[in-house]
Amino acid sequence: MTIGLKTVLYPVRDLAAAKPVFIALLGVEPSMDASYYVGFDVAGEHVGLDPNGHAKGMTGPQAFWRVPDAAASVDELVAAGGTVRQPAQDVGGGAITAVIDDVDGNPIGIIQG
Repeated sequence: MTIGLKTVLYPVRDLAAAKPVFIALLGVEPSMDASYYVGFDVAGEHVGLDPNGHAKGMTGPQAFWRVPDAAASVDELVAAGGTVRQPAQDVGGGAITAVIDDVDGNPIGIIQG
């Protein structure tokens, strides 16, 4: 598995209001449509709407980079000077995510799976 951009999550306060905007933008219906998450798959990438994002500290869109091993990537980023914002966790569907802040406090999302 190569490292590459896989997912961008958007924190939204009103999922029902945000969904039509992203349908218009992306030109596709959601591949997942639940009360806790709406996701779109477009050209091999995933765009998600997270109604709990603001509560988790998201202040804007969050990119997630595909990695072969989330735990090892967290260790490498921390050893390089990053700090853990969100530890590695199973988010379902075989995906494990984590968020590490770089030395300037910028979030780096990683996703395995």
